Amino acid sequence: MHVPAESVHVNRLDYMKRETSDWLLDQSNPSVRFWALQQLLGKRRNDPEVMRAQAEVMRSDEVTRILKAQRPEGHWEKSEDMYLPKYTATTHTLLILAELGAAREPQIERAVEHIFRFQRVSGHFLIQLPKTQRAKESVVKDGCCIDGNILYYLVHFGYLDDPHTQQLIQFQVDYHSDDVSGWKCRSYPIDPSKVFPENCYMGRIKVLRAFARIPKSKRSSDLQRIINQEVETVLDNGIFRYLRNTDGSRKDKQGWKRSGFPLFYQSDALEVLDVLTELGVRDERMGDAIELTLSQMSDKGTWALKNSYNGKMWIAIEEQGKPSKWITLRAIRVLDRYFGNAPS
Repeated sequence: MHVPAESVHVNRLDYMKRETSDWLLDQSNPSVRFWALQQLLGKRRNDPEVMRAQAEVMRSDEVTRILKAQRPEGHWEKSEDMYLPKYTATTHTLLILAELGAAREPQIERAVEHIFRFQRVSGHFLIQLPKTQRAKESVVKDGCCIDGNILYYLVHFGYLDDPHTQQLIQFQVDYHSDDVSGWKCRSYPIDPSKVFPENCYMGRIKVLRAFARIPKSKRSSDLQRIINQEVETVLDNGIFRYLRNTDGSRKDKQGWKRSGFPLFYQSDALEVLDVLTELGVRDERMGDAIELTLSQMSDKGTWALKNSYNGKMWIAIEEQGKPSKWITLRAIRVLDRYFGNAPS
């Protein structure tokens, strides 16, 4: 890995002003405050202030509204389908709860136990509930984005050592394409002539994001090898330049230049930078994406929400086109890590 050139260095004060930090840490958004205390101030999860912040998350309008919509059996929407309807079904809902910083408690545990019912013998998850043993032994593979997002929230809610989670991780190791990188997906690519990676590019970001949350001490040598290979693939594709022009040249994924939260199975350049920097990557091939991030900062040191799923989820999160605490927090932690200012 290359360390970024000195000419790329930006003074921390250029993008993180005192007012911006105070804005992220105020009480108006308990979820952002919960993460900012850890990611901007370096407080640990068991710090009393962080624990109080998470308690406020659980009392927030967003989390209480989501949990109120849960069925007594533990699921949201249809019990036999964890994925549809999109953005309100069980797996999407658990993902957004994890991203909001929700704590593990009985309702969450009922939902996770429901999700475990969708796991196949291989460790992989399919979106429809298996009705027979033959269905549980299915070798059909859906998107790695589904497995990646499930692993992300399982780790967040404290299920890393659970046998179901370990089985999922082992599946991802076994099913990984060591020759070309990534994981095969039935839905990707729609047109192989229009992309460079052979396997799903967005899906690998979701798996990498989940892997980044696994402590280094708990990563097997195979898992770390896969992380290293996937990081190289992402860097070689310029983070947001995995599309192919008709002449064979690279083309930007324009939608990835517009930051959103949450993202579900989609991604963007800022999320990719977030994953890479969480993994400790600082490479000159990240330079264009870093410059893109800096160019989108407002004069007040904030970033706007450009993509939104409001109207499709159980809740609304901020307002599209307006300054966003979620995007600003992500941008600041990316720049902090990249330029070496992240709290130890």
